[in-house]
Amino acid sequence: MSQINRSRPSFASTPTSSLKSPAGEQAQGTKKADATLLSRGKDEFQAQAKASPLSGLKTIFGGNKAERANDGLFMGANGQTFPPGTPLKDIPGVTPPGNANPSKTILYVNGILTTASAQMDEMKAIAQTSGARVVGIHNSTQGIVSDLAECVGDKLDKGKNPAVDTLADTVYTELKAGREVHLMGYSQGGLITARALNDVQRRLRIEDGMSSAQVEKLMGKLSVETFGAASTRYPDGPQYVHYINNRDAVPVVAGLGGSVDPLAFAKDAGKGAVVHRFSEGGLNLLDNHMLNISYLKHRVPFEQARAGNF
Repeated sequence: MSQINRSRPSFASTPTSSLKSPAGEQAQGTKKADATLLSRGKDEFQAQAKASPLSGLKTIFGGNKAERANDGLFMGANGQTFPPGTPLKDIPGVTPPGNANPSKTILYVNGILTTASAQMDEMKAIAQTSGARVVGIHNSTQGIVSDLAECVGDKLDKGKNPAVDTLADTVYTELKAGREVHLMGYSQGGLITARALNDVQRRLRIEDGMSSAQVEKLMGKLSVETFGAASTRYPDGPQYVHYINNRDAVPVVAGLGGSVDPLAFAKDAGKGAVVHRFSEGGLNLLDNHMLNISYLKHRVPFEQARAGNF
């Protein structure tokens, strides 16, 4: 057993398909699809609190059993879920319109208050923007109280988070097999990514007896993008690009900070990281933080971003 491994629940090995992609979405053309995807994530995020008093309570305190069952599972095309440990090659990812076999794969972790269906919308938007195959690791929501408490645990590296375990095990397995991995984390998903990468770093040192230099070199096979992330520190080795909206309170207060940050000395974006800060949005703080509305339109191809060409 891994010395850093947290106890994991057992999951059935049979993929399930409980979520359906919108009928005929690709056939409507990318322009209409983009407009749909820009609004659906926001709509679902807000609808939980507005639909009814009971729904509002669930948004605050949780209670969604279906969501809990998906925590830490892989998310594939058409809403299929797959248990931790499933090889990435065996998961049918979400692909961009008109390209069923893209050459690159992105592994994506979502933020707080995001249901599995909302994560699917985000994965479709990422596929359209990046041109890559997208596989998700689901960070389930149990209401804002529980989600924020989990964020605190992630920052302190305390408590169990199934999404952290799945991501850490996947990255470790891929690196040991000599394969490169491209990660994306949004909001709490960026915090989960940082925690998982720290787990991988420790595992390579403790279990494999690698030196710090060897670990850093091996983790150089990782490409990592974060958007509005809530983490202040990332381990050295991976190639990082961090996107921060100066008008988004999450990364400004809880993450790497905005363009003016008196606490910058206490934060670490990772050796050689590129941090792209921009200012967009008004008084609607939710819009300023949304992946589909704010961040993805500022994303450029990874190699271009690493060169600082935005």
